[in-house]
Amino acid sequence: MKIRPSNTMKPILFNTEMVRATLDNRKTVTRRVVKPHNTRKAKRCEYLQGEGLWFDDEINEFDKDTHIKDYSISSCWIGTEIYIQKYASYRPGDILYVRETWQYAYDLDGNEQPIEETGRYFYAADYDSGPFGFWVNPDGTHRENMPWRPSIHMPREAARIFLRVTDVRVERLQDITDEQAEKEGCSDYTSTALGFFYVWDAAFKPKDRALYGWEANPWVWVIEFERISREEAEHEQNKN
Repeated sequence: MKIRPSNTMKPILFNTEMVRATLDNRKTVTRRVVKPHNTRKAKRCEYLQGEGLWFDDEINEFDKDTHIKDYSISSCWIGTEIYIQKYASYRPGDILYVRETWQYAYDLDGNEQPIEETGRYFYAADYDSGPFGFWVNPDGTHRENMPWRPSIHMPREAARIFLRVTDVRVERLQDITDEQAEKEGCSDYTSTALGFFYVWDAAFKPKDRALYGWEANPWVWVIEFERISREEAEHEQNKN
């Protein structure tokens, strides 16, 4: 069964280090936690991350597919490709634009008024500190540095990184290999797979690590991608 891409360009959130690794062509895969799809049923079935999902890697002779059982959906086995098609946020062939920490700012004239034609987007990944020594708020008050806007609020028109999803699969977090860790942009440790522990846990608030941290070993979506240009992304979207 072939998984068809959607015809809508989708956003995906990357933190600053992920953006830098992608821009440096060091990151070509990302992992996202597989969370219960029906939280009410998951609670009723005492679904726990890492306990409520089962994977059968034997190929079924009938449908030539591996199978998954997700107790937040049903106690029945479902083909992996069908599971990805119905429940994964991203599927092979999808076109994504990366939302990153950003700001839109202007240069100021001698009277500290914005110069309209200088308005442009800035990205936190490009700077160790803000690009301006000081910032004038809309009410005229000053602050020392430019405030960054969170990635979740970045409009599509501000995107500079576009991706094509090439593969999606499901696995346990700790199944990551050194090769895969390097594709995640992690290359500063003797064993990159072990070093990925720090990269992964840093993305979660301390209160969430018991459920989604490295030690919890959650099931994750493994999303492989290739970087494409804005023109390619828009062409792919129009073609679909």
